[in-house]
Order: sequence, then C-alpha cells, then structure tokens
Amino acid sequence: MALEQTISVILVDDHPVVRDGYRRLLEQTDNIKVLAEADSGEAAYDLYRRHTPDVVVLDINMPGIGGLETIRRIKAYDEKARILIFSMHGNEIMIQRALEAGALGYLTKQSGMGQMVQAVQQVACGRMYIDAEHVTSLAQHKLSDNAADPVRVLSTREFQLFKMLAEGNSVADIASKLSISAKTVGVHHTNIMKKLGLSNSSQLVRLAILCNVIEP
Repeated sequence: MALEQTISVILVDDHPVVRDGYRRLLEQTDNIKVLAEADSGEAAYDLYRRHTPDVVVLDINMPGIGGLETIRRIKAYDEKARILIFSMHGNEIMIQRALEAGALGYLTKQSGMGQMVQAVQQVACGRMYIDAEHVTSLAQHKLSDNAADPVRVLSTREFQLFKMLAEGNSVADIASKLSISAKTVGVHHTNIMKKLGLSNSSQLVRLAILCNVIEP
C-alpha cells in the first residue's frame, strides 16, 4: 500500500478513554481513518468481517476470547489480515507468541505516541514493526534456552489456554469462549501441566506471573 492512500483502521481496546486517545492521534494523520472501535475480541472479529480494514490495532489483553484468539480467528477468516498489537506487556514471551499467532507488529503502550502512527503505516504496507526497544531483546530471546523461557515447550494453542487458565478461567469458561468442547480443553490442560511439570493451579499461576504472561 502506498502511504498516500488512506489507511483504514479498527481500534480494539476495552478502555474507551484509551481508544479515544489513539483515535484522535491516528486521525491527526491525513492518510489514516478509524472505521470502527471494539471493546472485545468477539466484537473485533465481527467488525473485521464487516469492514475488512487495512489494519487492526488490537490490545493483547481483551475480555472474552482474548487477544491471541482474536488474532487466530481474524487470520483464519482472512490470511492477509494485518494486525498490530499494542499492549502493556513488553516482555519477549508475549511478543513472540503474538507474532506466532499471526500479528504483523507489536507496540507497547509505553512507546512514544508518534510510534503508533509509524507502526500503523508500516503494518499497512505489509512490513513487520516491533518497537526498537524490543528488537534486540526479542532476537536474544529466540536464542535463549528453555530455562529462560519455560513455557516455550507449549504449542500456540496450549500457550493460549495456559494464559486463560492463569487468568482464572475454568475449563467450562474456556470451552465456551473458544467454541470447543470441555473435553478438548481438559486434554490441553493435562498436557500443559505435564509439559511444564506442574501439579496444581497455584503453580500454574505463579509460573504465568514469573514469565510476565499475566500481572500479579
């Protein structure tokens, strides 16, 4: 996409004040137009199907199905979808998992406001964007061993469920949100615990906090 063309955007964050701030910022740029806003992953997916924007700006921590599942569903619907994550989480584990799920860019909310515009423009052109602060650390993370990233052994789906379990979702909750059977979730749960060498939910939560997958 040439930068002189208008870039259409959907903003996804569950905080209206945050969405308003980024809408104002983006629309100060002549070639960016915010088509719609969503406060959940489910709403974001529906809006994507309705509008097919050039870029989805998505918070990774969303109520409902969550950010990782939102990425997965949008990419399943349209493999060419271009998704930019912006999040409070700047740790390499979450960045890597978001990219594996199909995001094209990752920006932390601590980044300068001007970086959002640059990131949207880069992602709209099909180019990956990661804020400079995390490029080097992400490369080092990819070379690290499992001791530095104990959840690396989890598949993309298992990591998604690991995060949801750590956030306090029950097996039934997860099955309902992801539209899969409770039996399937149970099998994943068992595999997650076995792979990570965990014996109870408290240990799972502590590991998620240690890895900065969830906040204390």
